[in-house]
Amino acid sequence: MRVIVTKSRPLLVRPSTEQSTPATADHVKVSSFDKPLAFSSSSSFHVFDRAIHEPAETIKRALSRALDHFRLIAGRVVVGDDDDGDLCIACTGEGVEFVAATASCALVNVKLFDPPFAALLKDLAVEYPEASCRVADPLLLMQVTEFSCGAFVLGVTWNHVVADGTGIALLLRAVGELARGLDRPSIPPVTCADQLLPDLPPLAAAIESTMVGQLKPKEYANLDITVPTSTIDRIKAELGDELGAPCTVFEAVTAVMWQCRSRVIMPHDDPGTPAPLVFAADARRAVGAAEGYYSNCVTTQVVAPPPTIREVAEGGIKDVVKLIRSSKEQMPATFTGEGEESVPVPLPCVETLFGHNALFVTSWRNLGFEATDFGGGTPARVMCHPGPEAVPACVVCLPCRGKGGANVLSRFLKEEHGGAFLAELAKFT
Repeated sequence: MRVIVTKSRPLLVRPSTEQSTPATADHVKVSSFDKPLAFSSSSSFHVFDRAIHEPAETIKRALSRALDHFRLIAGRVVVGDDDDGDLCIACTGEGVEFVAATASCALVNVKLFDPPFAALLKDLAVEYPEASCRVADPLLLMQVTEFSCGAFVLGVTWNHVVADGTGIALLLRAVGELARGLDRPSIPPVTCADQLLPDLPPLAAAIESTMVGQLKPKEYANLDITVPTSTIDRIKAELGDELGAPCTVFEAVTAVMWQCRSRVIMPHDDPGTPAPLVFAADARRAVGAAEGYYSNCVTTQVVAPPPTIREVAEGGIKDVVKLIRSSKEQMPATFTGEGEESVPVPLPCVETLFGHNALFVTSWRNLGFEATDFGGGTPARVMCHPGPEAVPACVVCLPCRGKGGANVLSRFLKEEHGGAFLAELAKFT
């Protein structure tokens, strides 16, 4: 079935008040968390299956009011003239790009992530014209696509320098609250201009800079996976109190992904080769960031020393979970200087983390996207691109109503290995 998406001409949505568009813009120096991600873009897709009145116009008006509070997002990047090339965000109030669109069918007629409809995602968001964001580009691009049934999809693309996933979720929550009639966001926004954070650990900065660099794309297939709730509960029960605190959904799901993928690639690789696991971790609690902090505050953790493919593939699932938990527990120490020497992956070896045997995991559980509500209820599903095309990656625990488990979007195996992966996953059910 061919789906035709018709887009309006892009327009700039500016903050609604003059105070948010000063004659002389404030320049806010970005933090060490922001800088490695500068000029890389991320996209999210929010699927709302309940209609609201004029969704594009409703969201556009509320977005303008929200930008009064999220002033960095309405600004532009400025590159410093000094040797360090310091980056700032000029709070110019120039606004964000907005597109209203319509789709030629009902939402029920498309399966957004299944072939051939995976290509439809490109039509449901505005993309930056270059491979990376340019200095003059808006820091956020938004598209609202209304389907013939009244359902709509909100596509959000942003320059990662200005916010992480939690930050964009805070913005969308505020837009929803203002669309529903609130006077101001319930959580006051806080930025890197308002709160000084410790430096991002060097290993995390090196990994993030490499990930958003010019690595060669690899041919991996898209998979839309659900890890059943029964599987997650069984893993939690098996671990009991062995970890000192209950096993989390993220730990259980990531362990299943890591082990199933290792079992699939083991016949095609040296089983004694290391199988690195790298995952993004929200550092807000570790560094004491305020509740409404929307600038980047994510670090990157490595399970170190990395186990071999065989150890992950043939070990007990409890042992795999323990490796993940151990790495998570090391994260706070990296901000105090106590844990840097204990990380056995030195900076010169960062490139070893980007081979076919590695796995990069991001979790969208509890980022706040599930709370977005423009007046018709929260999203039926939140989607994204699984990760940089240059690395084997997956995004776990995406909000998804009615899946009966944890939704995972992955891009970490060749197409011919997809069936073997699903067979391994079925062994856990």
